[in-house]
Amino acid sequence: MAKAKTKAPDTTFLEAAYLRELIASQQPVRVTLEDSTEHDGAIEYFDQGFIRLTASVGPNLFIYKDEIKYLAELPE
Repeated sequence: MAKAKTKAPDTTFLEAAYLRELIASQQPVRVTLEDSTEHDGAIEYFDQGFIRLTASVGPNLFIYKDEIKYLAELPE
């Protein structure tokens, strides 16, 4: 009899550690929103509901996490 496969967890609880690492290193990122607009910059702060992006061009932004489609690191 084949062994049942285990389901992947819904969350790994590693988001906060990853965001802290991005803040500490000031790694440039591109945030793509659900409406496909993109914003480049560095993450300055985050909490449970949003991130603060220090934009490389234009104003700094508070972005709600539920509006984020992708977050990608950019080359330095």
